[in-house]
Amino acid sequence: MKSLRLMAIAPLIAVAAGCGGLGKPNGSGEEKRVVSRISMQEAAEKADAIMLGSISSVRPELNWVHHAWSDGGCDGHTIDGRPTGSVTRRAAVMTIVSEARRGSLLGVVERHWEKLGYEITGHNTSEDVPAVHARTPEDFRMSVLVGKKGQFFLTVTTPCYLASEVQAPRTRAGGTAFEGSVVPDPSVPSEFWSLDVPVPATSAAS
Repeated sequence: MKSLRLMAIAPLIAVAAGCGGLGKPNGSGEEKRVVSRISMQEAAEKADAIMLGSISSVRPELNWVHHAWSDGGCDGHTIDGRPTGSVTRRAAVMTIVSEARRGSLLGVVERHWEKLGYEITGHNTSEDVPAVHARTPEDFRMSVLVGKKGQFFLTVTTPCYLASEVQAPRTRAGGTAFEGSVVPDPSVPSEFWSLDVPVPATSAAS
């Protein structure tokens, strides 16, 4: 798939970002102090690793693809007088996840984040767009949400780091890439995730 550097993000993806303002804690308007001097490219690679680890924590494995990614400036915030920027990476799950098993899949990702010491910052319990939001100690913000037709989207947004050119994700996706900015509906059946019955309490999928 062609990775698109989109500066205007669709409402659904905006929900996925799950953070209150790039480089600003809790969206309060207070400037975030960034002590690391890594580049946006290095931050993007870490975001890719977080993304891959989150998806790989799910068993049985999911069919997934990289979705449109974006980068941009941080409202004039600088480090030693140098401009900064933030990167957002996205992935879309192509596995068909039944309504009965969507909550279980959200739970798998949430428990993975908790095991890594990430802070769970919020839940969306609505039936339309259920989601879990989290962040790392370095303030990378993550979200996993369920969109239309039960499609799962994962998003990782970096804090503000030194501005640099940013390359497309290099991590290998577990599905067939697609062209364009419109994500196809989930179409890959799973002998586990597509079943129309809840996940048994003793299941190894965790």
